[in-house]
Amino acid sequence: MRKYKLLIVDDEVEVRKGIIDKIDWEAIGFEIVGEAENGKEALEIFEKTLPDVLLTDINMPFMNGLELSSIVREKYPTTKIIVVTGYDEFEYAHKAIKLNVLEYILRPISASELTEILIKTKKKIDAEILEKENMETLREHFRKSLPILKEKFLASLITSTLTKEEIEEKSKIYNIDLKGNSYTVSIVSIDFSTYEKRFENEKELWKFSVLNIVEEIAAKYNLGVAFINDETVVIISNFKDYEREKIIEKNFNALEELRQTIEKFLKFTVTIGIGSICCDITRISQSHENALAALDYKIIMGNNRLIWIEDIEPKSANKIVFDDLKEKSLESSIKVGTAEEISDIIDKIFKEIADSKISFNDYQIYIMEMLTTIMKVARNSDIDIDNIFGSNHNLFVELHSLKGIEEVQSWFKDISIKIRNYIIKDRQDTANDLVEKAKEYVKEHFGESDININRVCNYLHISPNYFSFIFKRETKTTFINYLTHVRMEEAKELLRTTNMKTFEIAEKVGYSEPNYFSYSFKKKFNLSPSEFRNSVKGTAQ
Repeated sequence: MRKYKLLIVDDEVEVRKGIIDKIDWEAIGFEIVGEAENGKEALEIFEKTLPDVLLTDINMPFMNGLELSSIVREKYPTTKIIVVTGYDEFEYAHKAIKLNVLEYILRPISASELTEILIKTKKKIDAEILEKENMETLREHFRKSLPILKEKFLASLITSTLTKEEIEEKSKIYNIDLKGNSYTVSIVSIDFSTYEKRFENEKELWKFSVLNIVEEIAAKYNLGVAFINDETVVIISNFKDYEREKIIEKNFNALEELRQTIEKFLKFTVTIGIGSICCDITRISQSHENALAALDYKIIMGNNRLIWIEDIEPKSANKIVFDDLKEKSLESSIKVGTAEEISDIIDKIFKEIADSKISFNDYQIYIMEMLTTIMKVARNSDIDIDNIFGSNHNLFVELHSLKGIEEVQSWFKDISIKIRNYIIKDRQDTANDLVEKAKEYVKEHFGESDININRVCNYLHISPNYFSFIFKRETKTTFINYLTHVRMEEAKELLRTTNMKTFEIAEKVGYSEPNYFSYSFKKKFNLSPSEFRNSVKGTAQ
């Protein structure tokens, strides 16, 4: 029997304990992953536990149940929401219906009645998951979908350069809307390596199940067209909007919902590489190459996330990518591989040179192309070769001075590893710089109640997804926790050194609600603001 996660939110501890103690959760297929006494605390727990069901009261301090439900519905649309309230008010019920709340229950309610509702909720989730997993339905849909010619046309869009006239003509034939002012390509890659046994002999079917969900989300957000391409699902997105920020926000919201939905219903993860934004439909192939390059970085950033190439390689829109597999492998190993992986790639390349017995002229062209690829990796990573090898050092001249293929092979390993090490250092320095800028921004603006992660990311010109990743990696804490820490430390200082009233301090450190400031302060320090001030005065005396 599947077991689902449930979060209970009620400002009365006795009510929460009563619900928890009176129901046999194991028997009905649920586990309690947390309990909270208000909406704001519930959101913090929600992000850590990602419950399948939210059971919430309405009237609570700081953030009520309907406000909480609205945020959850927007950010976690697959979560089932059950509202339990003692207030029989039409306005509440009307708002709950608009939020697509699964159940709206009036107190008092018995344990048996609540159990019955939870069992019904579980059956609904079971049915939704079963529908997604129904292999026979998927096989039937698979046979009827994706006409070959349409798929070939879409594949040609991302692999070759077609004229605008060709694209417009074929779009009409296949009834595909590709009109827009901006375009981007996203690649949904199933994390096959994490689930090798599960996907054995069923890869094609699972790719199609991913495509089904992608098409649902794409239709919901009017995101564009999707199709299977080799081991991935590709999304070609067209936007009518000219504003870059709006395009990024819409694309990331849709793709994040897609990632969460696949993980929830299909029980495996995907990594999504996002290409650069281009303004010309004939350059879609370049955005596709950028999206492929973004997926290379999951070696560093990990699976189950969105990776936007413009976060990591700001100049990716101008990057020239070679189709040749060996060049791509060499490029990837320098950017995200280890020294051992670089060495292995170069060994394989030179073994092929030796085995093929090519002419000397072809050999010279081949190694010049290798060096050109390496130089482009450095350039596209914004690395100055002169900083690594010296201002008077010419690598092309040095290459021609080498004697013997073994010497050339060793030389390629050496320069590749040096560039790789410099890229890693530069990337780390860039991340450190972004985090430090974010910290400085927080210190300057923490007193403003509307400061949030989106505002900081707009200031830094990076996406929230990437910022959250590097901020937590560098600081070992989340941005929200850091902002709270800065505010609380300033509040302590003001309590210690001034006679300002609590509500004045709350406003000064960025809290529009004095009661929530006091609640957060006590939660962090186990003392209310007035208790802290009195303890400081007592120590001073």
